[in-house]
Amino acid sequence: MGKAALGLGSMARRRHAHADNTHEPLAKLLGILASPWTMLLLHRLHTVGPKRFGELKRALGPISTKTLTERLRMLETEGWVTRDYKPTVPPQVTYTITKRVLELDGVMTELDRIAERWYGKGRH
Repeated sequence: MGKAALGLGSMARRRHAHADNTHEPLAKLLGILASPWTMLLLHRLHTVGPKRFGELKRALGPISTKTLTERLRMLETEGWVTRDYKPTVPPQVTYTITKRVLELDGVMTELDRIAERWYGKGRH
C-alpha cells in the first residue's frame, strides 16, 4: 500500500507546515555569518578597529569590490556595522562594528585559535 493510500503524504505536509520555528533565529545568524567573507570582514574590524573601504579591501586580499560592498551593506542593514560618512574631498567613509557584534567576541576569538592550531604556521 502506498503513502497516498494510507494518507501519510498529506499528514507529513501538514506537520511540516506547522513545524517548530525555534531554530529560525539561529538559522538567520548562521546564514549571515556563513556568507562568503563575512567572518573575515567582521574579524578584521574587530581586531584592528574602524577602517575605510580601501583599507578593508587591501586587508582582505582577493575580495572583489562588489562583494565587499554587498557584505558591508548587508551588515549595515542588520545593524552589525555602522557607516560613518564625512563629505570631504575625497569623501571619507569609515566602517565600524557595533556593540551587537562584540557579543560574538568569544566565538571569533575561539575560531581564530582553532584556525591557528589547525592551519597556522605551527601546526603539526
